[in-house]
Amino acid sequence: MSLNVQRVNPLLGARVSGIDLREVDDATLAQIEAALVAHKVLFFEDQHWSAEQQKAFAERFGELHVHPVYEADPSVRELVVFAYGENKRGANDTWHADVTFAERPSKLGILYAEEIPKVGGDTLWVDTEAAYRALAEPVKALFDGLNAVHDIRHARSPTAQPQVDAQAQLDRVLPPPVLHPVIRTHPVSGNKSIYVNRAFTSHIAELSWVESEHLLALLLQHLQVPEFQMRWAWKPHTVAIWDNRSTQHLAVADYFPARRRVRRAAVLEEVRPV
Repeated sequence: MSLNVQRVNPLLGARVSGIDLREVDDATLAQIEAALVAHKVLFFEDQHWSAEQQKAFAERFGELHVHPVYEADPSVRELVVFAYGENKRGANDTWHADVTFAERPSKLGILYAEEIPKVGGDTLWVDTEAAYRALAEPVKALFDGLNAVHDIRHARSPTAQPQVDAQAQLDRVLPPPVLHPVIRTHPVSGNKSIYVNRAFTSHIAELSWVESEHLLALLLQHLQVPEFQMRWAWKPHTVAIWDNRSTQHLAVADYFPARRRVRRAAVLEEVRPV
């Protein structure tokens, strides 16, 4: 079958219709993966997945990440559950690419929307390849060959630190900091993109702290230019698949005390980013 793909934004994002993700053959899966590289984010509405079906679909793209901290689905440990409501405010409202704190970060994110507020709770994505292309050539040359430190500890709020005993236990399960290139190359398209993010990137390894602070801020602020971004208003039973190698995203936390519950699988890259 041929995919029905319609752009939802001039730069990135497309809606795919007329397909049931529970019944996808290998040829269609290859089309989805090709469309994903081209459009960076794909949306499939009116899908009905159990946790097991979501895991089975995601595993067709590669090995799944098991998060060391976030709540997992009760039946499928590879699925992270983001559940917020009257007792817990949304907490994913920082620009990030998933799992960049790992040696092999996520290449694809696959999210299923179970419960969505009537108003609010949108997700924003930014095209990090477009952001890279818009940099001036001397700035591109400045960052070429530099590496940044990514650390899951960088994302944790200093106002929400656990007690000492809990901290020691947590440190035993958290991965150590890793190095990734500041500018990475997509393994399929060959396009370059900015690969630092507010959530997990602590500093640029080859620079002094002062140099790193200012140059990292330049890139992070550049990624916030609206022209590089799209915004998606969710409906329940929608699946989003995004290319984590060429995008970043954030979930807008504007819906408290309404409920928002989604499940996410993270498919790992085969090798470290280059």
